[in-house]
Amino acid sequence: MQKMAQIGIAGLAVMGENLVLNMADKGFSVAVYNRTTAKVDAFLAGRAQGKTISGRHTVKDFVAAIERPRKIMMMLRAGEAVDQFIEQLLPYLQAGDIVIDGGNSNYHDTIRRARALEAKGLLFIGTGVSGGEEGALKGPSIMPGGSAAAWPHLEKIFTAIAAKAEDKEPCCAWMGSDGAGHFVKMVHNGIEYGDMQLICEAYQIMRGLLGLDPEAMHQVFTRWNQGELQSYLIEITAAILGHKEKDGRPTVDLILDTAGQKGTGKWTVNAALDHGVPLSLISESVFARCISAQKELRERAAANLTGPEAGFAGEVGEVLGRLQRALYCAKIISYTQGFALLGEASLAHNWHLDFGAVARIWRGGCIIRSVFLDRIAAAYKQEPGLANLLLAPSFTSEVNAAQADLRAIVGLTAGHGIAAPCLSAALAYYDGLRTAKLPANLLQAQRDYFGAHTYERLDRPRGEFHHTDWTGSGGATTSTAYSR
Repeated sequence: MQKMAQIGIAGLAVMGENLVLNMADKGFSVAVYNRTTAKVDAFLAGRAQGKTISGRHTVKDFVAAIERPRKIMMMLRAGEAVDQFIEQLLPYLQAGDIVIDGGNSNYHDTIRRARALEAKGLLFIGTGVSGGEEGALKGPSIMPGGSAAAWPHLEKIFTAIAAKAEDKEPCCAWMGSDGAGHFVKMVHNGIEYGDMQLICEAYQIMRGLLGLDPEAMHQVFTRWNQGELQSYLIEITAAILGHKEKDGRPTVDLILDTAGQKGTGKWTVNAALDHGVPLSLISESVFARCISAQKELRERAAANLTGPEAGFAGEVGEVLGRLQRALYCAKIISYTQGFALLGEASLAHNWHLDFGAVARIWRGGCIIRSVFLDRIAAAYKQEPGLANLLLAPSFTSEVNAAQADLRAIVGLTAGHGIAAPCLSAALAYYDGLRTAKLPANLLQAQRDYFGAHTYERLDRPRGEFHHTDWTGSGGATTSTAYSR
């Protein structure tokens, strides 16, 4: 009689296949299912041959092949496909069985699914998995959250297949209840958007202003990857800039300048708006992709709209040094905004996120992995209730030192007509945060003038709202729609 599988994986696209192989290589037995049964057969006859992997052609047989409590992980396209497969599973599941969503689902859907399955006596985990196809095979960063009772049954498997940081700690930790895991993964992707756009702006400055060719930029990014900017994204940027076609042309010069996106960046921006968090840098990275997609419009505008004509006459080496420090400063600010969003969401949803643990599990396997994350983990270990990452003493001293370089680079791009939305947003956030008195007093007066929305006064206690009859004919009636 065939031995029962320890876990089941439904969905054999590249991420699903690679996770199955990863699990089998770590000594776990896996049952697999795919809606297109030919994929199951091809996988068993190919990459899975000779491993502790078995396949099933029906949902009923698939569920029956897994030991109890059943652990069934879906690697499906986010959205309706996940709900449909859960409905197919339900007739064959028993109380205490565990359903895991390993796709990039919206955390709102995960909260809904967790509540619905828990009401049926089942357990549900929404699991963020980062690292792409290579990470899935060799070790991703894994961010599980949902029904806490399920975690003891999955911890051994997930920590075994996760990437390991340099200190050998698994890049996997329990995030919290219902949608916590998928929310953390969403913010990871938002930070990824910001990191990528910041690097692209540095590239644009080197190419468009300093006149460096791809080979020269390859050398710059290779050098940067040896210091404080060391990260997976800097590493692959260096590799991309050094890649050449068979005829010797740089591959990067042949790629159309229109960027795609799958939606997680937009979800992050929406969440920031919902929670009132200034996620300006990551928001600009999403909009930068949007404007890149308007290629034909940009070509028309380039022929009609003017900008600065003066060329660059400075010292290239000096600008590169300032650009490196500016990029690092902006990176700190980007992560500051991302962790601020995690903090507000954790409070709102009662997730009790461990921000140090989040930083630690991002040190390996995932797309934003970098040496910089050790510093963030240390900052939250020293002060778990840290209000803002820029106020951690080590980061305060660094941004204080580097803000002049960020300011110089943003000024340079503005003066030479180079779009640098994320670098500019980083500086605007920094200056806004360090300004004790912003012009919102005038804004509140405007709101009260046209809408009687009321305002607080410096000479009265906080929480006490006032209205002025600005025109002499408005009376004392105020709006009930005041929003802090």
